[in-house]
Amino acid sequence: MSDQDTGANEAGNAAPTGQPQQQALPSIGVLTQYVKDLSFENPHAPRALTQQTGNPRIEIAVNVVANPIGTDTFEVDLTIDAKAKGKGGENDSEDVIVFATDLTYGGVFRIQNVAQESLHPLVMIECPRILFPFARQVIAEATRNGGFPPLLIDPIDFSVLYRQKLAQQAQAAAKAAENGGGSPVEGHA
Repeated sequence: MSDQDTGANEAGNAAPTGQPQQQALPSIGVLTQYVKDLSFENPHAPRALTQQTGNPRIEIAVNVVANPIGTDTFEVDLTIDAKAKGKGGENDSEDVIVFATDLTYGGVFRIQNVAQESLHPLVMIECPRILFPFARQVIAEATRNGGFPPLLIDPIDFSVLYRQKLAQQAQAAAKAAENGGGSPVEGHA
């Protein structure tokens, strides 16, 4: 069979003249990731390590902040604050901090060929989703190195956090509009 019969040209796969070329696919690339800030406190050691009664209550707070650092490049910071509280004060009935760890884990992402209206959710949902397993490991190692069992944080649904943050910002904007003032917007891309 000849090239003429198959419709292929010299390149073997080029689109016939007059047809639009395929649009580039959206892409997200991790340029770098890093521990930006890490703190671990063990305020009642060694007593908390040897005389802890029962399982401590774990409180976890998560925040995501994104900042553009180029036309298609974003720095995303995933902050996780975890505290373990339990009985063990002076009279063993007070709630005390057994341990506290704060981590800001950052990443730089290059995002290309994404529609402008999809960019903000992508940066605020997918980027922290990519960073989370690494941040989780840092926290697990920090708590283990502090003498406790590793704190293995359950997976986080960043799309739910994103929707909650949008709702909070909408409420703040509505209150500010009622009061005649503006409101700061955090975590924008």
